[in-house]
Amino acid sequence: MPPHALKRSTLLILCACVLVAQSMVAAINLLIPQLTASSLRPTHSEILWTVDAYVIAFAALLIPSGALGDRYGRKGALLSGLALFAVGAATSALAAGPALLIAGRAVSGAGAALIMPATTSILVHLAGPERRAQAMASWTLAMGLGGLVGNLGGGLAGEFFTWRTLFAVMVPLGALLALAVAVAVPRTAGSRHGTPDPLGTLLLTGGLVAVLYGIIEGPDLGWTSPTTLVAFAVGALLLALFTARGLRSPAAALFDPRVFAAPRLRATTLGLATGFFGLFALFYVNSQYLQDVKGYGPALTGVAIMPLIAGMALVPKLAARWAAYPRAVTGGGLALIGLGLLAASTADAGTPYPLYACWLLVISAGTGLANPALTLGVVTSMPPHQAGLGSGLGTAARETGAALGVAVTGTILAAHADLGGGMGPALRAVGGLVLVATVAVVLGHGSGARPARPAAEPAPAREPVA
Repeated sequence: MPPHALKRSTLLILCACVLVAQSMVAAINLLIPQLTASSLRPTHSEILWTVDAYVIAFAALLIPSGALGDRYGRKGALLSGLALFAVGAATSALAAGPALLIAGRAVSGAGAALIMPATTSILVHLAGPERRAQAMASWTLAMGLGGLVGNLGGGLAGEFFTWRTLFAVMVPLGALLALAVAVAVPRTAGSRHGTPDPLGTLLLTGGLVAVLYGIIEGPDLGWTSPTTLVAFAVGALLLALFTARGLRSPAAALFDPRVFAAPRLRATTLGLATGFFGLFALFYVNSQYLQDVKGYGPALTGVAIMPLIAGMALVPKLAARWAAYPRAVTGGGLALIGLGLLAASTADAGTPYPLYACWLLVISAGTGLANPALTLGVVTSMPPHQAGLGSGLGTAARETGAALGVAVTGTILAAHADLGGGMGPALRAVGGLVLVATVAVVLGHGSGARPARPAAEPAPAREPVA
């Protein structure tokens, strides 16, 4: 299969997989009131875990999932991910209690962790160097549209149907996508180099789960509570053991931690985390602001969020034309996110919606400008036979940044009497942090020249057929 064999039908199917997986991150947020009042009678903690189980499983398993796809087959990983996603959705749709609902969300998150790096890796291999920037722009567009579809779907389900409808729809949709992938997506050359490294996978996954648990639960439990401190301590210990294992036996490890010696990889990873830190801080307050402060219903809220997606939909194609200037593109995009958050921090009950929508457009334009270059930067900083692992690393940075954005915003909001009083300080703090991190990303990114790869690239091997 030549590297330039990316067909339009294949691109559309892969982007549809990304859209569906990403949509389930945001959709559940608009269903919280209905879930709270449902016959499941979930506690406040169970509601939080219903929201967070998907994100934790998604983020914690991305890097191992990307490595497994590189080793055993990216198309197989994608099909397995779609199957897990559908099984998890079916479990949630049929749940008779909160525990089963949460378990289903976690299984779907594990499926999404297989889907995202597999799609990126397949795109990179099929597009070839000359079309990678455009392919990543389409991939970023699919992520943005996933947020739009998730908000619209969650809003419509909350307004006109039940929360079970949202999960039930995902089952046939996942099956349809799996059929399309099986028929229209070609196999790409895999790599027999490296090992599955079950111990390293366990250490990395356990460490990320513990850290994410601390980040997500910190605002509610308290950052100095014993549970939060133990979670961070366990996470730090497991990640340190993973790093030590990789440095001691790089050939047998999941990946060599020394890849982070490359300034460009560090900068692009930080950039992805920074962008989603700001974006999800806004997501956290946006639906609450529109519903609780402006008085919009769930369906109207889903529509009112659309300007936040418009820039992600329109700007990536434009950004692909400037692929030769990654530092300017990423710096400008992240700066727009930070400035847009500062502008949105001035919103209150009397702010006209068209003005608020303009600020959402600025933030979404910044996201659409920066994300394709940052995604491509992470993937191409790794050897080609580790493209899936690189994609997993980039998406893990996004999801970790998103969790941090929600945690920081939630902590600041908790210190105020209501959303109206806390929204401004929260968005100002997040916007300021985004601008500070933007400087670090620009300085670390360098001129955009491709750095030397951390390891020799082995000749691609035929992907094993399972």
